[in-house]
Amino acid sequence: MQTIDLSTATVRDLNQALHGQAIDSEWRVTHSNGKHNLAVGVNQPVSIDIEGHAGYYCAGMNQQASITVHGNVGVGCAENMMSGSVRVKGSASQAAGATAHGGLLVIEGDAGARCGISMKGIDIVVGGSIGHMSCFMGQAGRLVVCGDAGDALGDSLYETHIYVKGTVESLGSDCIEKRCAASTCKSCKRCWTWPVSPIRRRTSSATVPPASCTTSKSITPPRTDPGASP
Repeated sequence: MQTIDLSTATVRDLNQALHGQAIDSEWRVTHSNGKHNLAVGVNQPVSIDIEGHAGYYCAGMNQQASITVHGNVGVGCAENMMSGSVRVKGSASQAAGATAHGGLLVIEGDAGARCGISMKGIDIVVGGSIGHMSCFMGQAGRLVVCGDAGDALGDSLYETHIYVKGTVESLGSDCIEKRCAASTCKSCKRCWTWPVSPIRRRTSSATVPPASCTTSKSITPPRTDPGASP
């Protein structure tokens, strides 16, 4: 494992070293102190551990690399990511995963406004809640939210699937709530979807029934034909 100490090295030193490395190497970044543009544009299957908080656009334009941030991240984490994975052990500011085409972004804490804005194929998993206008103009990919979602979720959505375990403050323009025909809840045989457009957009929530969802029991009526026994 190779270590770069950002108390002595510059961010340019870090990124230039990561861009020129051989395949399957491991990197450790110390004293990040919220610096911006850490590990951007990496195009190698390397493993990078950032020990501390990161600023704007951490892991932006990532391809192939597996990047873990042991802290919080600023605006635009994993922006325009193409492949690979980014894991944030803390929370993320707004526009996490913006315009990303692929790969996996995991945020263990909360995410701010516009999470997944204009996403184009990335998978995003948020352990906490997300802010308003998340998945605005989402075109492809999946957003999984284990907490709640803010106002205008999925505004102008295209094909992105959204799964929300908690509550949604409001749906964005052109989005409707619709029953999911593909999956059912074991308890009540019903499941619900979050924002979809009437024609081409389809999303689905986590398979947790809403509070108003109740179960019912089917009762088979007795036979009425003459040959039936009493």
